[in-house]
Amino acid sequence: MDHKTQVEQLRGALNEHNYQYYVLDAPTISDFEYDKLLRQLEELEAAHPELITPDSPTQRVGGKALDSFQQVTHRVPLQSLQDVFSPDELLDFDRRVRESADSPEYLLEPKVDGLSVALEYVDGVFVRGATRGDGQVGEDVTENLRTIKSIPMKLKNAPPVLIVRGEVYMPRKTFEKLNEERELRGEALLANPRNAAAGSMRQLDPKIAAARGLDMVVFNIQYTDREPFATDSAALDWLRELRFKVIDYRLFRDMEGIQSAIFELGDQREKYPFDIDGAVVKVNSITQRDGLGETAKFPRWAAAYKYPPEQKESVVEDIVVQVGRTGVLTPKAVVAPVRLAGTTVTNATLHNQDFIAEKDIRIGDTVIVQKAGEIIPEIVSVVKEKRPEGTKPYLLPTVCPVCGAAVARDEDGAHIRCTGAECPAQLLRTLTHFASRDAMDIEGLGPAVVEGLVDAGLVKTPADLYRLDRDEVAKLERMGKKSADNLLAAIEKSKGNDLSKLLFAFGIRQVGQKAGKILAARFGSLDALARATEEELTTINDVGGITAKYLTEWFAAPQSRHLIAALKEAGVNMDSQATPVGDKLAGLTFVLTGELSACSRKEAGDKLEALGAKVSGSVSKKTGCVVAGEAAGSKLRKAQELGVPVLDEEQFLILVGEREGDSDALLEQLKK
Repeated sequence: MDHKTQVEQLRGALNEHNYQYYVLDAPTISDFEYDKLLRQLEELEAAHPELITPDSPTQRVGGKALDSFQQVTHRVPLQSLQDVFSPDELLDFDRRVRESADSPEYLLEPKVDGLSVALEYVDGVFVRGATRGDGQVGEDVTENLRTIKSIPMKLKNAPPVLIVRGEVYMPRKTFEKLNEERELRGEALLANPRNAAAGSMRQLDPKIAAARGLDMVVFNIQYTDREPFATDSAALDWLRELRFKVIDYRLFRDMEGIQSAIFELGDQREKYPFDIDGAVVKVNSITQRDGLGETAKFPRWAAAYKYPPEQKESVVEDIVVQVGRTGVLTPKAVVAPVRLAGTTVTNATLHNQDFIAEKDIRIGDTVIVQKAGEIIPEIVSVVKEKRPEGTKPYLLPTVCPVCGAAVARDEDGAHIRCTGAECPAQLLRTLTHFASRDAMDIEGLGPAVVEGLVDAGLVKTPADLYRLDRDEVAKLERMGKKSADNLLAAIEKSKGNDLSKLLFAFGIRQVGQKAGKILAARFGSLDALARATEEELTTINDVGGITAKYLTEWFAAPQSRHLIAALKEAGVNMDSQATPVGDKLAGLTFVLTGELSACSRKEAGDKLEALGAKVSGSVSKKTGCVVAGEAAGSKLRKAQELGVPVLDEEQFLILVGEREGDSDALLEQLKK
């Protein structure tokens, strides 16, 4: 069998398995077997790159990152739908349809809350995909759409040109997992699956979109040069035969049946993997659609019934506090069971202390609970006239309910957070951050491995990483002896890291990489830093009063002292490897411009910061000095206009002590 035939057979098999798994949700082989086939194809294509085609399953991982998205003018506009919000408005829509169409048949389908896109196929091959945009012009997101495995890259028996419209969405389970991972990394949580899908589709790097686990469902033919269908339902059935994942639909002839089905759909919305924010009602006959026409904004033959937020009364039976992976204390109301949006609700989010105080929510209160397409229900208001006597305003605890450490309010006032360095509730997040590249840089210790170590009970604090047993680690899923050896070698190597990386790894509030470097260079050792007072810390450039307070509180906490002692015992370096140079340039702001021959601009910035200076990216009246290398441009001109002192590279090197010269004279000149 020649290589071309082998490649074609492997592609055919992989495409069939993709269809079974991502469209039909009925896989016929294991993930291991699928990966084995994909690896065979990758090896063949690597050996014979001339056989690679855009529709190959290997091309779904995401291409090169883009600088920007190109605009696309839609061949057929992607219109929006007229919204209706009540049964009466739906009856008005039906009445208007019947004025022009005799005995219309309606098609009813769930309205997916995602991002609308158009897919274009030429001779059965996917060539371009674009967002809806304003309906007339969208953005070319072809490379990101290629990563969605339910979208076929090649169609069999397709017409020369086919453009279909559908909705890209993030499955709820995927959304929840993504937010868990973001929480572990200390990143802001995504608001809802729709925003997550839209944000993922607009990533300039397709590899990021590929990692987001997006899906898509198709609901319309925008354009085709084949013979037109008589009905929309026939067109959808044909798209399903072409192996698209097609929206579910039901057919009705009467409004009474449609209304009943809409309410039923609303009650059963949890059965869908995607969020729905309504139901779409469309005339099925294409001829009748043509007769009804459209307005400037939307077609007259379709309407979107939008579900109103469902609200019901319940009683707050208790308020419990959970500690998230980032240490945030999140209050939750335990409410008497109530049926909302197709599910039985027993809990409602209370967000934070400000939310509770603003609405004056107390244990025993009768409250209005709402679930309007959100994952977690919330309390809308308190029915004050039903409040029992003797209730008291609720206040969050002053210590962590998990570890007993003191809690502190964020500087923006939104959240109250546990300060415990060894809090069990934060363990996954703490370890993931501790091992990250900019912290202790432990290669191979990502979120999945961290979770495995924690689940196995092998690690309870960061210090436990340095006491791991090789045989115990090797027993973990997907590890083995070789992986265990590599991991333990990376952990051992991290013991020699500079103090600055350890400081960042601790996760002390407002102590990032830059502050870690400054503090390490200034104090030289962790012990010296731990003894520093708030007053001493605030004399350091870039360390304000709030950061100084966080530092002293962290070092004073029992959990922090226990962690430091355990790390010392394990042999982790606690000293700065940089030469302590003090605060010679404290109070001065430098701007670097042009090319330096002796070092990079970043290295030059590090030298200045190590001497207590602040490095900025722009020139202003407050700038103390501009260091100008070769081919310096607009920053140099602005410095000259403002009268800001300018040093050339030779003078800069004298100032930082790397060339012989009178650095004191230069410094005096800058401080005038």
